[in-house]
Amino acid sequence: MTNNGFQHGNAAGMRIHVLPTKAFKTFAISLYAGVPLDESTVTPTALAPFVLRRGTATYPETMQFRERLEELYGAGFGFDVYKRGDYQIVQFRMDTINDSFVQSKESLLGESFAFLGEVLTRPLLEDGSFRASYVATERETVRKKLEAIVNDKIRYAAERCIEEMCRQEPYRLHPLGQRADLDSITPKSLYESYTAWLNGAILDLYVVGDTTPEEVEKLVIRHFGRAHKETAGYSSNFKPVAVSEVRTVEEKLDVNQGKLNMGLRTSITYSDDRYASALMYNGILGGYPHSKLFVNVREKESLAYYASSRYDGHKGIGTIQSGIETQNYGKAVDIIRKQLDELKAGNISDLELNQTKAMIRNLLSEIQDSAFELISFDFNRQLSGKDRSAQELLAQVDGIGAEDVKAAADTFQLDTIYFLTGKGE
Repeated sequence: MTNNGFQHGNAAGMRIHVLPTKAFKTFAISLYAGVPLDESTVTPTALAPFVLRRGTATYPETMQFRERLEELYGAGFGFDVYKRGDYQIVQFRMDTINDSFVQSKESLLGESFAFLGEVLTRPLLEDGSFRASYVATERETVRKKLEAIVNDKIRYAAERCIEEMCRQEPYRLHPLGQRADLDSITPKSLYESYTAWLNGAILDLYVVGDTTPEEVEKLVIRHFGRAHKETAGYSSNFKPVAVSEVRTVEEKLDVNQGKLNMGLRTSITYSDDRYASALMYNGILGGYPHSKLFVNVREKESLAYYASSRYDGHKGIGTIQSGIETQNYGKAVDIIRKQLDELKAGNISDLELNQTKAMIRNLLSEIQDSAFELISFDFNRQLSGKDRSAQELLAQVDGIGAEDVKAAADTFQLDTIYFLTGKGE
């Protein structure tokens, strides 16, 4: 079956997605491993890839690991840990030059699969668990990343707003886990949770480049043969959360500038036919420099150093971020709420509609120029179960009028106001 040119199949308990194309000089390989966000597993799941990238059975020393990538003509290898809806996703990425551009005896795609398969399924073990020194070092790496969020007050306020809003839901968890859990993780316990994670994860493997689904399936069976028992999919058990009243949370820290964040809930998610309307709503509210928040809160009233909005279509949540002088709190809340009301009333100009469509059009057309963007767009389909090409989404966005945005605005309900203010106030 194809979609956006991707051909989909299964092998070795993985879902396989191949886009055969000569448009790129490299092979882009992406492996997504997703598990439900859960307090008891979120931290070890986040820590595992940091330890996996340190060494494998064949390349036990980090130096050998890196040298092997150099031998593959400077292949790129990296990973990310993030959340999509109520899932924690670890994404491994490799990009390798296509063999036809270099004098290589081996198939570089095959060698890349061998490397990635080894990273995932044959980690370096000592006495049946991970190497203690690697675990100790990488625990500190993750700790520093989590501490960096606390030190970056813009990110901190955004995270805290979500934590407060979703305090009864797994989505409150940060995908890198919790600092308090790091110290109790041992090389043995981490190896056990890694094994459970690998057996339980939903695995999606993507390849974009000059290859075929048949070739990729053979490589998967050869190099990931024992990665997994069965192929599962993501379940979208989305239930819209009704907002009974707006909750206000104030937190005092040593900050010079107040951070005012708001969380909204909507019934529209990625799989909804109204998704394009929600994208337009977010764009007009605060997604771009011409948006209502930017123009009215920041420029006209000079109330904010920054003011923008985001929309998570996998969770049905909108967020507003702004930085203000603490004494302007009341005024800023009023004027932000006024922008929300303007959208609900359908006060949307043709200029706002056309500029937002142009911005979204640019983003969607840029997807075609990047193999990893093509992959991540198709992965949204796997997550949501919604079959919608970038071209279809573009056509839907182009067809949206002010009344569609107004209808989307009616579904966005303010849920939480979070204010980070200075101690001296």
